[in-house]
Order: sequence, then structure tokens, then C-alpha cells
Amino acid sequence: MKKVVHTPNAPKAVGTYNQAIEINNFIFTSGQVGLDPVNGTLVEGGMESEIKQVLKNIDLILCDAGLSKSNIIKLTVFLINLDQFSIVNDVFKEFFGSVTFPARSTVEVSKLPLGALVEIECIASR
Repeated sequence: MKKVVHTPNAPKAVGTYNQAIEINNFIFTSGQVGLDPVNGTLVEGGMESEIKQVLKNIDLILCDAGLSKSNIIKLTVFLINLDQFSIVNDVFKEFFGSVTFPARSTVEVSKLPLGALVEIECIASR
């Protein structure tokens, strides 16, 4: 059965979607941009700050579902500038630490919602 995953600790959806859906022990998050959950605005500081906030928001959504970053099996990263790929790697090393890295795809796109520089969607499992 499909279940909506929603936490007030992560940014609210800015459109007609949910933060995440759980089905058959898999959690699928919607694409997350670097929104501050308190004021709903994009964090300042550029790509690195946005990636850190996105991963924090994903972690908050997973926590609400009783999971953690160690349950992430796949991330899809959308960048408006693939030349900043090394920043993604550096932040991922910091965020995941000793946790096994998930599978990942990275795609360059022309534009993202709210003028974001990065958007990440996540698949996790119980």
C-alpha cells in the first residue's frame, strides 16, 4: 500500500507533490532543492551550501520514516553546471562519512525550480 511520508521538519512541497512516498519498503523522495525549512527560501552561499541543505532535508524526510542516510540506495543529482561536479563529491564524502555511498546518477539541466543550483531525489529502502 502506498503511504505519504511528510515531516514538518523539512521544507513543504512547493507544488502538487509530496515530500516522499513509501511503497513496498521503499521510500521515494521528490526532488529536493536547498530550501531552509524554517523560512522556505533557498539557502545562501552557492552550490556547496545548497547541496548540504538538500542532503539535510532528505535526511529529515528519511528520519520521519524511521530511516537514516544508511538506508539510501540511489540518488539522482540534477546540476545546472556539471563543472561543479567535484563540489558534489566533496559534500557527499562529508555527509556520508563511513556510510557506504549509494548508487548515483548526475545530470546537467538548464534550469531548476526557484533558481536552485542543484536538486536531488532519493530512493531508500528499509
